[in-house]
Amino acid sequence: MSDAHPIRSRRPGLSGGAIIIAGVLLAVVGAVGAWLQHDAPGRSAEPRTEFTANNPPGGLPAALTTGQHLRWSRCTSPSTARTGYDCAVMKAPLDYRKPDGRTIDVALIRRKATGPNSRRIGSLVLNFGGPGVSGVSGLPQFLNQYKPLLDRYDLVSFDPRGVGATIPVRCGKTAEDTGYDGADACARHSGALLPYIGTSHTARDLDLMRYLLGDKRLNYFGVSYGTSLGAVYAHLYPSHVGRLVLEASVDPTENLDEERVSQVKAVQAAFDRFAAHCASRIRNCPTGDGPEEAARRMASLADRLEKKPAPAGGGRKLDADGLAYAVSGHLDLGTDGWPPLAKALTALIDHNDGRPLSEGAEDIGSADRAEAPGDNSRAARTAITCADSSLRPGFEDIDRDVARIEAASPVFGAAWSTGVYLCYNWPFDGERATPQVKADGAAPVLVVGGTGDPTTPYPGARHMVRALGDGVGVLLTAEEEGHGTYPQNRCVTETVDRYLRTGRTPAPGTVCRGSMS
Repeated sequence: MSDAHPIRSRRPGLSGGAIIIAGVLLAVVGAVGAWLQHDAPGRSAEPRTEFTANNPPGGLPAALTTGQHLRWSRCTSPSTARTGYDCAVMKAPLDYRKPDGRTIDVALIRRKATGPNSRRIGSLVLNFGGPGVSGVSGLPQFLNQYKPLLDRYDLVSFDPRGVGATIPVRCGKTAEDTGYDGADACARHSGALLPYIGTSHTARDLDLMRYLLGDKRLNYFGVSYGTSLGAVYAHLYPSHVGRLVLEASVDPTENLDEERVSQVKAVQAAFDRFAAHCASRIRNCPTGDGPEEAARRMASLADRLEKKPAPAGGGRKLDADGLAYAVSGHLDLGTDGWPPLAKALTALIDHNDGRPLSEGAEDIGSADRAEAPGDNSRAARTAITCADSSLRPGFEDIDRDVARIEAASPVFGAAWSTGVYLCYNWPFDGERATPQVKADGAAPVLVVGGTGDPTTPYPGARHMVRALGDGVGVLLTAEEEGHGTYPQNRCVTETVDRYLRTGRTPAPGTVCRGSMS
């Protein structure tokens, strides 16, 4: 598996603690002009036919549909998008129940198709997961994973609501701070936005985007959290579904508490498989002679780091929670992550050096994690999750849920259990316990699940297929370690690409062999 993985986490964030919301203040919506330069000279390009659609989303004013045209121009931010990409903004209603009211700017990015006009299908909209991941930054970062599809599609991505340049949620100590300082800070700086950033609102943005891109039906590739967004879109707009790929699917039948338990069991199982491999194949294995010994050694290491965190480079420290999340980040990479994980654990155990373990891992659970400048992904992840989920735990619920999660995994349970505080005392109600994804009448949707996925466990893909409805969901199984199987598994890649190019789905029960075969 490639080590260039998008952030696809569905993991719990840190506890915000028991807090009292002091009030909700209006947020200042950030302008996107800083990253989009409208008067930039256009790049020379082969003449091509632009597509148009004749089925705008219903209920919106003409100013947002037939009267709106995307003005693509050279991207000025991020720096990786300054060559070869176009950027634009799309006007959308803040509240779709009041379509004539306040509008927001949705940040878009595009890489034009390279194939002949006669073979171009349209746009393929990509969501790289999260929630909270910027598509504007993500498309240049992960283009190579999808580059073969440029012969038939424009590749398009965007910043979902609350993320990056699209009404960014602010939950830091000040209104300019992009970090996360708890639910009260979210209410203080972004209270006016929080009710409008959930997945169902972003799904409605997707349909407006589809129309403005000139596509009668939406062609879409969503990974991890992106599968939830794609499935909600299919529920809302079944007649507008084109070719939808839901890869590393979430489980739409589980609420947030159930999801945490399933996930911590899956990551523990992945670690046990690593430990068994390490014991039999790696000389001087740092986790000992198998899973049981590995659990004991990890508990001892966590105790040591809880008392005295290890240096992790850049002034950061690796604590016990950071250990769990960093190990999980390596497991997300599949078997490619196993040798470096063994080396990194050896460096930490023998030399108290946390740098190798932290490098390349999604160390999102550590209190010492440094956010990149301007990165509001943690705040957005929390806000979107709590906008979607109606679960609001009380003290008794929290104690029960912590015990369940800790009991489910000796290695990861303590770190994952902090997630039960995520939406405690959130200033707004969430939408529902589980998303609505039933999409009767939609075109076939390809759902991909890996049997060894530690972040979105494989049963979720099976449940997604059933929840989409008879004749809609089509399951492709990959016997593969790691979070996500495209493009790492050749069989998955060929099957998905064929579906996106031709619309042909695999035969029922198709299984792609891989690292677990």
